[in-house]
Amino acid sequence: MTTGRLLILAPRVTDTRLQLAAAAHRRGLRAVTAHGWRRPEEAGPGTPAHLYGGPLLADSVGGALGLVLLEPPADWLARLPQELTCRRVEAVTLAEARRLRRPAFVKPPVDKHFPARIHTDGSRLPGPDALDDDLPVLVSDIVRFVREYRLLVLDGAVRTASRYAVGPALDTAPLEEDPHHADVLAFARDLLTAAGGSLPSAAVVDVGLLDDGRWAVVEANPAWASGGYACDPDRVLDVVLRAAGPAAEAGPCDLPFARRLPEAVG
Repeated sequence: MTTGRLLILAPRVTDTRLQLAAAAHRRGLRAVTAHGWRRPEEAGPGTPAHLYGGPLLADSVGGALGLVLLEPPADWLARLPQELTCRRVEAVTLAEARRLRRPAFVKPPVDKHFPARIHTDGSRLPGPDALDDDLPVLVSDIVRFVREYRLLVLDGAVRTASRYAVGPALDTAPLEEDPHHADVLAFARDLLTAAGGSLPSAAVVDVGLLDDGRWAVVEANPAWASGGYACDPDRVLDVVLRAAGPAAEAGPCDLPFARRLPEAVG
């Protein structure tokens, strides 16, 4: 990376944001904070920029900065073979999910419009007065993960990884310090081979060990909006820079995975 590039960071301070700012400094990128969800003054015309933050930051400044922000398809998890998910997963609209009459785990795929959790049925999901009927959601059979891991994926391979949960508790550690690290990487290889071109070149994939001993995919998320836990920050930055950068530098295979951004104004 050449000097003069910017890494735009969301206003909210997190461990990953601090680690990425330090990693950016080490390789000659300026890390600046977007105050008030506005385009930073440092991001002048022609300044190549990258972004790390949530969907609000992406939609607020992404268009004005001319960025391509890569994200997995909303229905990616539902399209995987069931031997990789170990459960039934359906991609439906919120209106369809409200008609559920069985217990299920319901979540928005990317934008966190409501908390992801188990519902006894669809009656308590947000109503049409709160969220649009056509909002995409994922409806999953209920399973129990006993260990969960975050994979930062670049060009179809795991760039860095971390454990982030044991049982229901947050419990982070670099993958190489976890007793299941070889199993995680073996499952990741099988998954990424099977997933083929269904993911952008830079993404986050979470996997986990079920209480019955099987390995399964948890979900996939955009790297520019995901925490790094105990991953190597320099390698996290590698993935983030690819996942959210200048449109002119986006590869043609990645363009179908670009987030639709609001039109830039002013």
